Amino acid sequence: MLAFYLFSSIGILWFEFTAGGLFLGEYSANVLPWVYIASAAMGTGLGVLYTQMQRILPLRRVIALIPLLMAFPIFLFWLEIKGVILFGYGIFLIRLWLEAIYTLNELNTSITSNQLFNIREIKRTFPIVSSGILMADIVSGFSLPGLRQLIGLDNVLLAACVMMLIGAAILAYISSTYRDFFPNLERRTSTGQSDNTGRRHHGQRLQGPFRKYVVWVVVFFVMSQVLLLIIDLEYLSQLEQRLADREGSIADFIALFSGTLGIFEVVTQWFISSRAIERLGVFTVSAILPILIVGWSGLTLIGIVPIFVGVIILKFVDELLRYTLIASTGPVIFQPIPTMNRNQIQEQVRGLAEPIAIGLTGAGILATIWLCHQLLPNAEESVLAEVQTFVFLAQMMALGLIWLLAVRVLRDRYLELLVLSAERGQLVATRDMDTRTFKQAIVETIENPALDVHKRGSCIDLLANLDPRQAGNVLAPRLVELPVSLQQQSLDVMLRYPQREYVENVSALISQSPRPEVLTPALRYVWLTDDHPDVNELRTYLDPETHPSVRATAAALMLRRGNARQQAESTAVLRRMLTDRDEEIERVSSCRALRDALYLQSLRIHIPGLLRDRSLRVRAAILETIAAVNLKEFYPSLVRALAYPSTRKAAMNAFVELGNDAVPMLVSIGTEAYRPANVRASAWRILGQIGSDNALQEMVENVIVVWGKERRNLLRSLLLLSKEDGIEALNDYLGRRGIEKLIEQELYFIAQIYAGELDIKAQDASWKEHATAELLRRSLKDQRVDAVGRLFLLMQFLYTSDTISAAAFNLQSQSSDSIARGLEILDNMVDLSVKQTLLTVLDPHRSTLDHLQALASLVPYQPQSASARLRQLLDLRFFLSDWPVACCYHLASDARWSLNPDQVVWGLRHPTGFVREAVLRYLKVASPTVLKSLLPQMQNDPSPLVAQQAQELMQR
Repeated sequence: MLAFYLFSSIGILWFEFTAGGLFLGEYSANVLPWVYIASAAMGTGLGVLYTQMQRILPLRRVIALIPLLMAFPIFLFWLEIKGVILFGYGIFLIRLWLEAIYTLNELNTSITSNQLFNIREIKRTFPIVSSGILMADIVSGFSLPGLRQLIGLDNVLLAACVMMLIGAAILAYISSTYRDFFPNLERRTSTGQSDNTGRRHHGQRLQGPFRKYVVWVVVFFVMSQVLLLIIDLEYLSQLEQRLADREGSIADFIALFSGTLGIFEVVTQWFISSRAIERLGVFTVSAILPILIVGWSGLTLIGIVPIFVGVIILKFVDELLRYTLIASTGPVIFQPIPTMNRNQIQEQVRGLAEPIAIGLTGAGILATIWLCHQLLPNAEESVLAEVQTFVFLAQMMALGLIWLLAVRVLRDRYLELLVLSAERGQLVATRDMDTRTFKQAIVETIENPALDVHKRGSCIDLLANLDPRQAGNVLAPRLVELPVSLQQQSLDVMLRYPQREYVENVSALISQSPRPEVLTPALRYVWLTDDHPDVNELRTYLDPETHPSVRATAAALMLRRGNARQQAESTAVLRRMLTDRDEEIERVSSCRALRDALYLQSLRIHIPGLLRDRSLRVRAAILETIAAVNLKEFYPSLVRALAYPSTRKAAMNAFVELGNDAVPMLVSIGTEAYRPANVRASAWRILGQIGSDNALQEMVENVIVVWGKERRNLLRSLLLLSKEDGIEALNDYLGRRGIEKLIEQELYFIAQIYAGELDIKAQDASWKEHATAELLRRSLKDQRVDAVGRLFLLMQFLYTSDTISAAAFNLQSQSSDSIARGLEILDNMVDLSVKQTLLTVLDPHRSTLDHLQALASLVPYQPQSASARLRQLLDLRFFLSDWPVACCYHLASDARWSLNPDQVVWGLRHPTGFVREAVLRYLKVASPTVLKSLLPQMQNDPSPLVAQQAQELMQR
């Protein structure tokens, strides 16, 4: 892809330099507005053409034909210049075709890259691919003067055509070699009605502040495009006026200018761009170019800078910053827009608003030129050109100020919309977020007393999620001025990473004698961070009249930091509170305060009683204290608490508090078959909440070990991790090929399920046990649905989650149009080696035989008798859930089929009671003698169902 982009860009740039020289030699720069107007219409038409080509041809053919379509007219233009054929307006068409080439090339490169690289790879690969045009700037710019001297300016067109054909050949090779990466045409939706339905599914109309934000986004990009055209017009006008040899000198100057600019662009892109955005913020970086345009245009307008020098420098700065800094900020500007509408808005802004702006700009330039001629009808051409330059410089200043205003408004509303999204639960952590600007806006919002307290609180939550370690920087100096609720919230955030330098700010808050809910965390902050605290000051809070939470916190801190006498005093206070049977708040407050004591000493004897306390709040508080103080002897209590809904949340919080210390326990819980399913699911969920490197490593290592619901729960936990950490971790551990193998494994399992459904169904008409067979088939269908769900989860590790979720949503519909749309989404997104197999399996309109034929490359289908297929299903028992396994034993019992001894022994040891019960029922029919010897052991089974059945059989 880099080679394609490099060769194509060299050819396009040679064509651009030649077109510039020929155009200014044949016409005046004043004709350029007509080119802009025509290019707007042509750009729209080519976009429609590209879409229509995709409807009638496979995408791999389209992307190979587009470079040929770009290059072939250049050959015709060369013939026109040589006089072989006559168009009449060949030079004008050359300049017009240049605009079309840029539109087609960028569109084709972007689509091809998106097909070849998934969303995870594109972040690393596309910057490399896109640097091809920067390298081409240098190569083509410095090579053109020598090439022109060697073959002549006219023949450079032919050389440009050859370079573009080389690029086309490379792209044709790519599309042929990697043809599986491109979609076919089988599932295009055919009706406009279905398209409209899809839009309703994928997005909703923006309202309120989001709509206003989008309006300013349009202004931002339109002003950028308009200024680009006016600066380009003035640049070419100055070259036309100052360079005598219009064709050769202009082309050489443009080429050398581009080559020099390319060097600066490469340096800026590789070494400056990302650092500038990180340190200054996206909106500060976005404001640099409009500020420079306004300032430099003003200096040129008042005569401080010569016009020619001013315009050349203006062009240089515009090109340098536009294609480095400004190009990098675009995705972030769209970030506050809801995900379901973001892509649609981007398409409308970049694909509709900008082409319209180009056409209107061309019309506006023509109107300006006409007005200058009307106001100065007898002026000389040079004077008229100078007046036009002054007018355009003034327009640049005005448009630059509008652009700058758009940046300012977008910056102000950026946080407002993020906060609004957070309040609606729609905000997802992203690496594209402009951290610096975000933090600056949060400070302004928190300091604004006129704003709603709830909105300011949302900003504190966002700050805590964005940068919890440095949150004290923002919050500590403002603690005293904040309302009580925000003071408490701020202190809770600061206590995550307490730092010594903020003790004075918190002490100033304590001196105001705040309310208990604020005083409690403030005391904790000061006495946990101060190296030399005066512990005697805590005595004033031990009075029985003091609020229980403050009293318990002061006692726990004294137990932590005091001498032997002070520790004895605080222990007595805490003991009275822990054993107070009448006041629940006393017990709850003291349990919560114990987390600040390093050593509980004699207070440990009260923990078993507190774990059985009648108050749920007390039990929850002591569970979290066990984790905070690392009481390892009580860790089994945390494990038991996971099994009860009432204490599960507190136990999960406690495990998260333990961090890496809890990881081995949680992995053991998650992989232990005898644990209840909800407890195992909770274990994987907790590991995701811990989110440490150790926890992530264990999670990704167990993805290939566990199966069924455990794998589903584990994949969901990884997907829910912030900043795509889980996605990146699994990709780093397994690689793309490893994830593809998991997908193939699920398809293999689906093939076995289809074979079981088909073979068992083939003979059920002659069975008396039809109901049992039907029960098994239903359970197998449920297994297949679960496997499909895991397929979609695995695909989210390779592709955009929103897109995969949209496809899954459409495939669950009963509408044929929705199903076709879901398959079309996957067809265009997925580039797996088993893509066609996957699409066939997910198509509900295909028959079971069609599905098995599609899966034949993974598992060739061989028809078997129903009994043999049942035994094969039991050989896959480790992949089946409990209910289908039980159904297999029931069907074998009713149909009187024999099973392998190892299958029977495994079933007797199964952790689920109803599976063991089904095996006993099978043995009753298949081997009564063996059953008789087993019953004395089975009557003591931990499952009441199995024990009761064993007793009944023994009585018989």
